Amino acid sequence: MNPIKLFLLATLFLFGACNGQKKTALQKETVAMNDQLQLLVSDDHSGADVSENLIIRDTKALREFYSKINMTRKPGLPVPEIDFKKEMVIITCSGERNDGSSPVLSVEEVTDSQMVLSTSLKSATKNSAQAITSPFSIYKMPLTDKEIVIDEDKELKNN
Repeated sequence: MNPIKLFLLATLFLFGACNGQKKTALQKETVAMNDQLQLLVSDDHSGADVSENLIIRDTKALREFYSKINMTRKPGLPVPEIDFKKEMVIITCSGERNDGSSPVLSVEEVTDSQMVLSTSLKSATKNSAQAITSPFSIYKMPLTDKEIVIDEDKELKNN
């Protein structure tokens, strides 16, 4: 075999091998981020009529959300203590529902520049009442400079 062709073939193989390792590293980062996505609160009454997702990076915005959900609660839910220098909060509200389900957040994909989170609905138990609720879930995760993209479940979008 011609030495030039052999060199080109070896170079091509090395570039392919490096890319494969990068994909594996990003998959490991996705699994690690799922482990670091911590559910803080999940409840049936957010007051949100439509589905919405919030990315909270400061105490003021978190307190504003809690003032909204605590309007009809006596006593209200306590605002969690978050160190916004190290952590951030993701809130997912599924809007008004009558099926007893609640929103669940997970890390779908992590790249060098962005993190894709996906929301899905966790079905209610078979014996749950079918009252109209507006469920929400609040998660904390390590602070990141990556762009956060939240991909909603089709059921959440249509509601």
